[in-house]
This record gives sequence, C-alpha cells and structure tokens, in this order.
Amino acid sequence: MPPLLRVEGLKVYFHMPRGLVRAVDEVSIYLNKGEIIGIAGESGSGKSTLALGIMRLIMPPGFIEGGNIYFEDTEVLHLPEKVFNSEYRWKRIAMVFQGSMNGFTPVYKIRDQIKEVLEVHGYGGDPDQRVNELMKMVNLDPSIADRYPHELSGGQKQRAFIAMALALNPRVLIADEPTTALDVITQTHIINLLKQLRKELGISIIFITHDIALMSMITDRMYIMYAGRIVEHADAADIVRKPKHPYTKLLMEAVPDPSKEYIKGIPGFMPDLARLPPGCRFQTRCPFVMDICKREEPRLKRVENSEVACWLYG
Repeated sequence: MPPLLRVEGLKVYFHMPRGLVRAVDEVSIYLNKGEIIGIAGESGSGKSTLALGIMRLIMPPGFIEGGNIYFEDTEVLHLPEKVFNSEYRWKRIAMVFQGSMNGFTPVYKIRDQIKEVLEVHGYGGDPDQRVNELMKMVNLDPSIADRYPHELSGGQKQRAFIAMALALNPRVLIADEPTTALDVITQTHIINLLKQLRKELGISIIFITHDIALMSMITDRMYIMYAGRIVEHADAADIVRKPKHPYTKLLMEAVPDPSKEYIKGIPGFMPDLARLPPGCRFQTRCPFVMDICKREEPRLKRVENSEVACWLYG
C-alpha cells in the first residue's frame, strides 16, 4: 500500500537580516497507515519547522520554497489554502504543538475551547457529548473539561490538548515535543497514551523530540535530522542497536545512563543555517572528518538496513 503521508524534497526557508536561512532543505519522509515514526535531532535542526511545513503553517518571513506533500495520492502542498484548511488541516492532519500544554487561553474553561474547535469546523453532533468522549479517549474524567487551564496539572493539560487535536478524527497526528517539561512518570503516561491511540483509533503519528532514548520507546522508524537535512533513516531498533552516522552515534552516547559518571555531550555547535559550510554540514563537529567531507555534501544512500548521508560509507 502507498504511504498515508509522503513528503518529498520539502524546502522551508526564512528571509532573515543575516541572509537566507535554510531551516528545512530537501527533506523527504513517509508515514504508513497505523505507524509511528520519529524525527530526532538537536534544537535548531529543523524538526518543528518540518512539522509546521507539513501543516502549511509557515508564517513570514518564512516560506515554502519547494517540494511536494502527498496525503494518500493527493498532492496537498499546492492546494488552495481554503481547500487545504477545510478538508485537510485538523480534519485529516492535526498537530500537538511544542509547548502546547501552555497553549490554552487561561480565561476560558477547557470545554469551551474544545467546543470552539468543533464549532469552527462545522461539527454536526452534540459538542458537549463529543468533548466528554474526547476526555475519556485521553484517560481524563469528563469533569476536568469544566476546569480552567490553571486548575490542571501539566500532564492533564497535555492530555487535554491531545484531546483537542483529536476532535475531528484526524488520520495523522503530529506530536511536537509532547513530553517536554513533564516529569519522567508523566512522560511515560503520555507515551503510553499515544500508543493506546494508535491501537484503538488506528491513527498514524509523527513523534518529534530531541530525546532519542524516549523516541526509541514508541517509534517504528526514526529519521535523524541535522542542520535542516535528514542524515539517517532506519527502523528504530536498528538505530538504537547500530547507529551509522557519526551524529547519530554521538546522540546515542549523549543519552543519560546511571552507569556513566558523566553525560557525554556533542562537541561544537550546529552551523549557522544562513552560512552553511561547504560539503557535509556536520564536518566541523565530526570526529571522522575527511577531505571529501569539506568539499562535497553527502546524500542519503542505502547501507545495510539504513539510509545514511555520510562519506564513511563510500
């Protein structure tokens, strides 16, 4: 079967005073029905911009320079905005934004805010009943919907926001850092909730995080992103067991481990996306840098069960 969602060569750039910032540069990913994929990388690697690009929510000075997005067999990136907003955004593809648990308006109850989503998109049923269904779906008592945001814990607010994203029964959910600022126990609850939603609703999920260890608990496949590009793609188990790109290896080594005396960081800094170095974008931080890395940018190629963009592999 063809992928449910396919992104091909997406470019999202920003006109900034220091130059043209290539935040997402020719990125291609795909998502199958009922699958959970992960996009991992440091802050600034382009993960959230990729998600906003898929949702067509890039605001000036940003713009989508090129690429294609297919939902099933329909190219949706170039649909008129009115058509995409009425037929795809929130109804077929929804998003839980980074920091979304603080995204509720503080002066309105949770129920009123979810009902507003339903009303704006022309929901034909009983909105109060639908809110109750959604709260149960995310393992919250419906009475919690009658509280103000400040009366909920961080985990409850995150679940409520996920409920709001599910209001119109989307087939794809993009979860951007849904566990940030939550304690470890609550993080596990959110991870289990997303797994439960996949099982019960058949929903497909794009899970975005900088925490590769957390990602390995939930995803089927992983994309590793660095400086606006995908540098490695493989099944989650293969990346955890045998990462191939030097950046992926360093990410894995930076995962906190009680047996380690120190947490190993990645040396150096990500390059300025407006002034990218020639060749490989990771060359200034890579422990295996070669002359060709400074001249030519590697492209993804098949290496065993992975796709890797690195000159170490021919």
